[in-house]
Amino acid sequence: MSNPLLGEIRIFAGNFAPRGWAFCQGQLMSISQNTALFAILGTTYGGDGQNTFGLPDLRGRVPVGQGSGPALTNRDLGERSGTESVTLLSTNLPAHTHPVSLSTPATTDLGTLMAPGPAAIPAASNQRNAQYAPNASANTTLPVNGNNNTGSTGNNVPISVMQPYLGVSFIIALEGIFPSRN
Repeated sequence: MSNPLLGEIRIFAGNFAPRGWAFCQGQLMSISQNTALFAILGTTYGGDGQNTFGLPDLRGRVPVGQGSGPALTNRDLGERSGTESVTLLSTNLPAHTHPVSLSTPATTDLGTLMAPGPAAIPAASNQRNAQYAPNASANTTLPVNGNNNTGSTGNNVPISVMQPYLGVSFIIALEGIFPSRN
């Protein structure tokens, strides 16, 4: 590979790291054997800073530019964040309502004072001493006021928030040109 900058990260489609490169898998490196690379990375990605330092771990991660910009959250060099799935709670959902419709079909069954019959609306009559009996043909919906709750639903199963992806290797240059500062 052409003369890389020491610490440069590239995407590589192979299943091995070429000579002079290492996978970006968070492995610890010896400071005494990689002093120039340690001078660039320090302990940003791990290690004790005395004997070892860590390489970036990009397994299952998307690299994001460090720093901030207008209306953007600041990201520090080496910062790790995010998750592959989340479980939504009712507090995560927008405020909403569920309509409730209740109906009780009319019946021809009569009740007694001790055991009333099923809910029904008596048929109207203009006679003074008329008996009232259920109207079997009535299919009546009555409005119900008050707090009506629908049953709970859902299983609290986490949902994936992964963007579409393709697995590739990220490799970092262990050898190369030491980058100069501006």
